[in-house]
Amino acid sequence: MSAMTLPALIEQAAKRLDAAGVAFGHGTQSAFDEAVWLVLWRLGLPLDTDLDEMADQTVGAEQQAACAALIEERITTRKPAAYLTREAWLQGVSFYIDERAIVPRSLIAEVLADGTIDAWLSDQTQQVLDLCTGNGSLAVLAALAWPEVQVTGADISDDALAVAAINVARHELGERVTLVHSDGLSDLTGPYDLIVCNPPYVCQASMDALPAEYRAEPELALAGGQDGMDFVRQLLQTAPSRMSEDAVLVLEIGNEVEHFITAFPELEVAWLDTSAGDDQVLLITRQALLSL
Repeated sequence: MSAMTLPALIEQAAKRLDAAGVAFGHGTQSAFDEAVWLVLWRLGLPLDTDLDEMADQTVGAEQQAACAALIEERITTRKPAAYLTREAWLQGVSFYIDERAIVPRSLIAEVLADGTIDAWLSDQTQQVLDLCTGNGSLAVLAALAWPEVQVTGADISDDALAVAAINVARHELGERVTLVHSDGLSDLTGPYDLIVCNPPYVCQASMDALPAEYRAEPELALAGGQDGMDFVRQLLQTAPSRMSEDAVLVLEIGNEVEHFITAFPELEVAWLDTSAGDDQVLLITRQALLSL
């Protein structure tokens, strides 16, 4: 096996991924981006490496073989790349991840980082709940966004909470982020000034059509029942009792907007702009929830 330049190796990997028909959406949206991620990670290079500056960098036979083996593992297992590298990023922040929790990709991260919801908050916002916390990424991002708040990350999965604990420790937030086992809001008392929730909301038809990469994730974190709204219905009924008077709920419902509107036709909500559009993340005040 002759030496190959780094860009050529990445291009070769991208073609292999493309030909194999793997699915993306766990941090990348294309075969090329996924190839960049996996090759650079395997070679121990920073993921923000400028490939133009590395145009003449050669990769030896042993390293080529190691990269090829990783690409083949991605193809044969159909696991998201983040499960292979044990790392994922959200808003530029690094998180540990493994098969015990869903790969972090919530659009709520964007509205935490860009100040979109700040107009609904105040200096009275002290207690924040990240419900369905998974690997703890939104809890960590909330704590980083607002250094003065206390954050609770809650999940029904002890496995997910174990992963979240790794990330809380990794970002040295143990004094400000508390992790709690709870089935929905059942074991939480509040009151919370802000609740963020990326719940299981995938409807049954979409679950049946999921690519293998998504089936590699815990089904508990995805499946939302026939119309995707099973968890959401319970949440919206219970949430006001756990919220302070001026609290708000930020909820992700992904591509299930039609099902959400059908389930809650009279509910007053504010739709928030994200990179995926303005119909996947919404904000609801406690007063609006009391009208249900």
